[in-house]
Amino acid sequence: MRNVAPTKSNLIKMKDELKFAQLGYELLDQKRNILVLELLNLVDQAVDYQNRVEKSLAEAFSALKRASIDMGKLKVARISRAINIETNITIKQRRVMGVQLPVVDTEYVEHSPYFSPTETSYWVDGALKEFKETLEMMGRLAELKISIMRLAMEVKKTIRKVNALEKIAIPDLEETVSYVANRLEETERDTFVLMKMIKDRLEKKEEERHGGPDS
Repeated sequence: MRNVAPTKSNLIKMKDELKFAQLGYELLDQKRNILVLELLNLVDQAVDYQNRVEKSLAEAFSALKRASIDMGKLKVARISRAINIETNITIKQRRVMGVQLPVVDTEYVEHSPYFSPTETSYWVDGALKEFKETLEMMGRLAELKISIMRLAMEVKKTIRKVNALEKIAIPDLEETVSYVANRLEETERDTFVLMKMIKDRLEKKEEERHGGPDS
């Protein structure tokens, strides 16, 4: 409980602070719920993308291995040096309840043809396609993992604030408001009793001054 003088002005002030704290608690509680839902959604997506990346990467290396078997490692290596693809990775931002989350976009600029299709194995094109798709998914996976970390940190901070309001600030203000209100009521009762006693004395003196009620 706060140490404040039991005055009407302090009572009004404490009631206003209590309303503000309760409103803050409601808003933070809503924020926490929204952040948790978003966090759970991103975790589900991250698990899915993790599996997709592992599968795509395995398929890419499998295609590369098949191409090496068909054409030989040296020829595949020479072809790989002829491939000219520019990779542009841009990182934008989106906001969820004030938290900045990354958005990763992966684009390719291809300067083809890289080689004669009649001289290469089908698996070379397959491996190239799989590696490009894997890189895109890895960008998305990185986006999800960073977003999860940032949201988890914000959820943790929000929970601390909610708990502080719920378990410390609001009960403290409620106790203070109750104390001040009770003290004011006691003061009003005491004042009323005192005023009644003064009134009774004044009336008695007035009666005595006029010689009593029957004179």
